[in-house]
This record gives sequence, structure tokens and C-alpha cells, in this order.
Amino acid sequence: MNGEVEEFSLSNSPSTSTETESDTVIQPSDRTLTVGVATPLSEELCQLIESREPRVRLVRDQTLLAPMRWPGDHGGDPAFVRSPRQQSAFEAILDSADALYGIPDESPAALARTVASNPQLRWVHTMAAGGGGQVKAARLSDADLARLVLTSSAGVHARALAEFAVFGVLAGAKDLPRLRALKDAREWSDRWTMGQVSEQTVLVVGLGSIGRATAQALDALGATVWGTSRADEPVKHVRRIVHPSRLAEVAGEVDAIVVTLPGTDATEKLVSEEVLGRLSTGTTFVSIGRGTVIDQDALVSALQDGRVGFAALDVFAVEPLPADSVLWQLPNVVISPHTAALTSAEDRLIAELFADNATRLLDGRRVRNLINKREFY
Repeated sequence: MNGEVEEFSLSNSPSTSTETESDTVIQPSDRTLTVGVATPLSEELCQLIESREPRVRLVRDQTLLAPMRWPGDHGGDPAFVRSPRQQSAFEAILDSADALYGIPDESPAALARTVASNPQLRWVHTMAAGGGGQVKAARLSDADLARLVLTSSAGVHARALAEFAVFGVLAGAKDLPRLRALKDAREWSDRWTMGQVSEQTVLVVGLGSIGRATAQALDALGATVWGTSRADEPVKHVRRIVHPSRLAEVAGEVDAIVVTLPGTDATEKLVSEEVLGRLSTGTTFVSIGRGTVIDQDALVSALQDGRVGFAALDVFAVEPLPADSVLWQLPNVVISPHTAALTSAEDRLIAELFADNATRLLDGRRVRNLINKREFY
């Protein structure tokens, strides 16, 4: 099951979903939904949600929410600190809600506290596409997990991340490091043949919403797109499906790799030393999923010996990327501080997604972006 796009039937009858918690159900009083706003959300977007779904009542106090420093800053300004009285008021909102808009303060510990304190809580929507990691870190009991509907904001960021992936593949094909070096040296070199994306094979590791958007964008440029999936089923814009267990077998056959997978126990270092060791010289590498999916030490080695000719990296095993990381020093790497997904439209898109899911819940229909409670993606 793909946690980015999975839908889940909220009914008392067995579900066709592969989730085991098929009897999870929302039963808010009077068929309304009281939602505690647990993360920064503008008053304009609060009103948008309530207008889209009038049965939702958002309980919020803007003075208790940390101000955003930029769009998508769901943790808010870290300089913001509530007084003890404000913290009590904030927790009172969370502890009386049927649902949470966001994980409180983006803190797994605060989520665990809220779940323990609020037995009527039935739904938590995370701001992050990879919100399953935050839920896992909260270490909720099996009983608490069973009573909760857990959804993420996956898909909202797909187009922006697909654009970054295209940027990375293009930069590798056109040899951006060489162009930068020539410019820095003010050298007008001999001409050379640049790579053509339309003549390349690109492997997209992970075909969730981000991977599919990436495949569509690369296919439009004429690339031959392969993709990894545990299901041997056709995917639009993807010419060949590769099982994740066969990554090392095909690694040497592609010109570029784009990694879009979430960080789970199952995906940790899936792009392994063996996979990276089989790359052909000059392969382009783009990472827009989670840094833990990649053996970062092995990636550094591949960058140093030329198996990876260029890498565009938005995510890392440890964030912020430590100042002593070798990656900062390598000329064939572009580093983005986990910012490729951010757009000015992000907050509105998440609000619209939440309103749609609220309608689905209240109508007893399937919700979007259900988080897998076993693998937490």
C-alpha cells in the first residue's frame, strides 16, 4: 500500500484496505467535527475550511500559535514561547477536540500527551507528507493507533518536488559543475556534447504521488522512465516497473536516479552501497524523498570516484546537514536545505485537502492519504 495516495473506508463493515484497523470510525456528536488547530494556520484559511465544510468547527486561538516565518513553516518561529497559562489554554483546545489539524507544535511528545489526555480524539492530520515518521516517534499504543484515523499532506508537494527532480536531471545532463567551474575560471573552453534528457533512461525510486508526478514531467521531456514498485502493475508515464529488491541489478543501466521514497524501516538505506557501487560513470542522482533511504557514506564515495557525476540533494540522513559533512565540499553537488517542496500555495492546498477529508469522514466515505500504521508512511 502506498501511504501517499491510499484511501480508507470509514465504516463498521470490513474494508478492502490492507490496513488491519478496518473498523476505525469517526462518530462526532451531532454529525459535526470539532477540530483543534494544533499548528500555525491563518484565520483566512481557517475560514476557508469552515466554508468548504460547514459541519467542521475549528477551535483556535491565534495568540497561542507560533507565527510562521515562511509558507509551510508549520512549527512556527522557535522564539515563540507560551506562558504556563497559555500552554494550559492550548492543551485545553487539543484535549476537547474530535480531530487535530496538525501535530501540536510539530512535536511527537506533544502528540503523545494529547492522545493520552483526549479519549474522544479520532483523527489526526499531519502537515508533512512524511507525517508517519512523527506519529511513529510518538510511540502510541496499539489501542490508541486503532482508534485514530491518521492522514498526511502527501501529494500537496508533488508538483514542486517533481520540478526539483527535473532541475536535477537537467543539471546533470548539461554538466552544471563543469559550467560553474568554467565560469569561475573565466575560461571559454572548447565545445563539447551535452547530454540530452530525451535520450536518457531515468529510474524513479518510489511511485507514490511525488514519483508519479516526477515520471510525468520526465516523460514529457522525452526521457525513458523506469520506476520501482512492489506491485507489478502498470503506471502511466513509466515504461518499466522494477521491484525494489532488484535495484542493484538495474542501477548500471540508467543515466539518472531520482529517489522519492519516504523514510521507513523498510526503506532505510534501500539505495545501498551495493546499488551505488553498480552505477555507470557519470550517473545523475537526485534525492527528494527522505535522506535515510540512501546510504549517504556510499553516496559520498560515488560522488568522489565519478560514478555519480552530479547530485541534487534536498534531503539528508541528518538535518540540518552538519557543517563538517564532506557533501558541502564536493563541487558536483547542489544542496537544497529541505526546501524544494515549499511553495506559496502549500498552506492553502493542505487546508483544501483537510476540508475534503473532513467531508469524507462525516459522510462515511474513504479518506485520502491514510498513514500506514505498521510502516508509518
